[in-house]
Amino acid sequence: MGHPKYKRVVLKLSGEALAGNLGYGIDQDMISSIAEQIKEVHLAGVEMAIVVGGGNIWRGIAGSAKGMDRATADYMGMLATVMNSLALQDALEKVDVDTRVQVAIEMRQIAEPYIRRRAIRHLEKGRVVIFAAGTGNPYFSTDTTAALRAAEIEAEVILMAKKVDGVYDSDPVKNHKAKKYDNLSYMEVLNRGLGVMDSTAASLCKDNGIPLIVFNINQQGNILRVVLGEELGTYVGGEKNDSRNCSRS
Repeated sequence: MGHPKYKRVVLKLSGEALAGNLGYGIDQDMISSIAEQIKEVHLAGVEMAIVVGGGNIWRGIAGSAKGMDRATADYMGMLATVMNSLALQDALEKVDVDTRVQVAIEMRQIAEPYIRRRAIRHLEKGRVVIFAAGTGNPYFSTDTTAALRAAEIEAEVILMAKKVDGVYDSDPVKNHKAKKYDNLSYMEVLNRGLGVMDSTAASLCKDNGIPLIVFNINQQGNILRVVLGEELGTYVGGEKNDSRNCSRS
């Protein structure tokens, strides 16, 4: 195994990734597979923090669209991320990975409150830290949480784990001629509305110089391949000549 390219990373997992083929809830086989991949990275000596979405259980924006108060719907979404985080913690500890869950909303009987210095100390001690409950504020997505926490803990990169193998100019499921990008700048993501992450999160990454790598979580071993520096998926950073070649045609 090669030497890891990154020392400290934030892994962003969508709630849908945890649902696997079930479409809703938590697929135990899928979450076990993800835990094994995270263990590989952990054993390579990489410090890893994780932000988990809640879309497999509840989407605040969907509840709001149906007439629910937006803040209430978003708080319900934060609770969904806590459920996913506890499930992931359980899966990780079953494969002997020491893990801590930190929540942005106080719930002492379940998890630690988010404290930046404590989170960094956990990482330095070789623990995986899972950030739950978003930022603790409605109207902010878990993508924004990933960008904010990455900046706070001085992570070198955000790994965006998706069900597709990168960023495309249109939905590859609906359009078999969709073009995949190898490399994008932050401004291209923002100006083209490519849906890598929401504009608030993308702007945070741009302002703080935090690159993103969008890759397929469903292929076993991909997280390790990314941290070892293999050119998987789509890299989003500064100018296009900063890291990889331009997009494929």
